[in-house]
Amino acid sequence: SSSLTEVTVFVKRLRRKTYLSNMAKTMRIVLNNNSKVTVLKSDLHAVIDQGFVDIHGNPFQKKFRNPDELEHDIELKCLNDLISLLDTSTDIRIFLNCMSSNLQAFVIQPSKNKEEFKKLAANFQLRWNFLLTGVSKAMTLCRTVSFG
Repeated sequence: SSSLTEVTVFVKRLRRKTYLSNMAKTMRIVLNNNSKVTVLKSDLHAVIDQGFVDIHGNPFQKKFRNPDELEHDIELKCLNDLISLLDTSTDIRIFLNCMSSNLQAFVIQPSKNKEEFKKLAANFQLRWNFLLTGVSKAMTLCRTVSFG
């Protein structure tokens, strides 16, 4: 029973690392192609700025329409930071450092104890996934060139 638990945990971690490794390889290919980066940036701005991101019953929907309020929502700030990096960088490490800095500032530092950290981290992950799902859905429905 104990061995089965350990093997299950090991397999989950291995799958996660393999998935992240494959995603990083794909992102390196995209980031090293200026025309793909330009199209991606254009598509992201189109679906966000024009209000195509439709997340029913969620405050994200209103936040996208007012860029001045972007700084109040950490998930939107993180997404905006990543999109703005598309103008200046093609190194995936810079994108990862940006995300790491934002997580440090908005999740890790505000945590006063382990329980609060777990709560903040879980909440951020849930909202981040919800936001990215909405953006992906909008890019699919708008048939953006960069979605694939």
